[in-house]
Amino acid sequence: MLEIKIKPFSELSTMEFYQISKLRIDVFVVEQQCPYHELDDHDIDDTTQHVMIYKAQQLIAYARCLKPTATFSGAAIGRVVVSDTARGQGIANILMNKAIEQVHLRWPQSELYISAQSYLLTFYTHLGFELCSEPYLEDGIAHQDMKLKKR
Repeated sequence: MLEIKIKPFSELSTMEFYQISKLRIDVFVVEQQCPYHELDDHDIDDTTQHVMIYKAQQLIAYARCLKPTATFSGAAIGRVVVSDTARGQGIANILMNKAIEQVHLRWPQSELYISAQSYLLTFYTHLGFELCSEPYLEDGIAHQDMKLKKR
């Protein structure tokens, strides 16, 4: 059974923030061998919504929803991550659909952007995103910006 939680920073427990940080560092820094500034001021901005998926009280997936102009001209979803033990089970689809829903609820008039790792472009295209930039390197990993098509 999956449990989905969505909270601003001020409502996160110490354990929740620890689990978020650990999952992001385990995947982005260790697994992808990409040292970068993982913790940033976006996490603590109380407009940021932290979307968490738990299974058996273990955080298995996470994304954050950022207000318009935080990183793009519109709202954004970032730090999308699924633990290695939960991949291939449709968790990423559930996570992204919940994050998209959250952005539409919080900022209904805003466009929605992501900075997608290039190997995931097909996944994001199936969710309704389209390319809106040329490829670029971010922290040594190929990315492209994508914008959600109007529904």
